Amino acid sequence: MLKKRLDDIYRRYNRRDYVAPDPLQFLYDYPGIGEREIAGLVAALLAYGRVAQILKAVSRVLEILGPSPRDYLLSRDEGDIIRDFKDFKYRFTTGAHLSTLLLGVRDVLNRFGSLEACFLQGYSPDHVTVIPALSVFIKEISARGETGILAADPDRKSACKRNNLFLRWMVRQDRIDPGGWEKIPGSALVVPLDTHMFRVGVLLGFTRRKQANLATALEITRGFRQLSPLDPVRYDFCLTRFGIREEMSPGDLEILLEKS
Repeated sequence: MLKKRLDDIYRRYNRRDYVAPDPLQFLYDYPGIGEREIAGLVAALLAYGRVAQILKAVSRVLEILGPSPRDYLLSRDEGDIIRDFKDFKYRFTTGAHLSTLLLGVRDVLNRFGSLEACFLQGYSPDHVTVIPALSVFIKEISARGETGILAADPDRKSACKRNNLFLRWMVRQDRIDPGGWEKIPGSALVVPLDTHMFRVGVLLGFTRRKQANLATALEITRGFRQLSPLDPVRYDFCLTRFGIREEMSPGDLEILLEKS
């Protein structure tokens, strides 16, 4: 039975021993939800490219934001924030993109009180997934202007992998995901669709699509929801370790799915 096989893999690999190297590791340094949601957003939205470079870029930003990213954003003048990040550069993301995003986050904090409260403005219990709320949230945090590729918009049919990764970190709570956002149900989450999860979705027969877009992410999520209705992204972390960690190959996962 597929669910038993996946649960076996979850029990075996859904442990902090397997987190590094992953930007998720930064969130463990922020016990307060108000700090964690900001650090998590930064870590998730910069999570593209080679993992070593991702960690370096996230570390640099969080070092500037200090132990309390919330206090930093709410206490600095706009010009100070722009100057602090003017020399930042990571692949397609410039200091201007980053400071524009951070100023948008500051606007959200001033208007709603927290990122979670902003996200809830777009959420309804009637929504099957978080995508409608995510659309509202992205428009709010990017309202200041051009943020480059940092804030993918689901209205443009993007799979929004990094946004959904952030939501997984903040909504779920287990040995890996620290959680903190308690008013969004895990049942509404969408899998963070990257090349690893796309391969898994095809392997499990959840999709036959050729592109890793929003439609594919929703289709794979529906496949997992049939097995875990209340927590469809439950298996995301443990399954995507195969291909991310050097000692865990996609071939190893295929063997486990056959033998478990």
